[in-house]
Amino acid sequence: MIKDSKSAQNLAWLLDKSIPLPGGFRIGLDGVIGLIPGVGDFATGAISLWIIAQAKQLGVPKTVLARMIFNTFLDFTLGSIPLIGDLFDFAFKANMRNLDLLQKHLDKHELGV
Repeated sequence: MIKDSKSAQNLAWLLDKSIPLPGGFRIGLDGVIGLIPGVGDFATGAISLWIIAQAKQLGVPKTVLARMIFNTFLDFTLGSIPLIGDLFDFAFKANMRNLDLLQKHLDKHELGV
C-alpha cells in the first residue's frame, strides 16, 4: 500500500496540465494522445484507471470511487468523439478532478473526520 498520493498527483498533472499554452491555459498528454484515432482515448483511459486504483488502495469510499470512475468514463466516452471530443478532453481534465476527490478524502482522513 502506498503512503501518499504523490504518484497520483504527478500522473494527473502529466495527463491534464503538463503543457503550457499561450494565455495561461494548460493541457496535458491525455488530450494530445487522445488525438490519435482509435487508440489514443483508450490508452489514456487505461492510464487514468491507475489513479482510481491508487485511490482504492488509499481507502477511498466506494461512493467517491464511483464518482472517479464516472469522470474517467465521461472523459473516455465524450473524448472519443472526433474533434468535439478532443476539445472536451482538453477542457474537462478528469484526472485532476479525480485527484481533487482523492485529496479531499485524504485531507478528511488526516483530520479524523
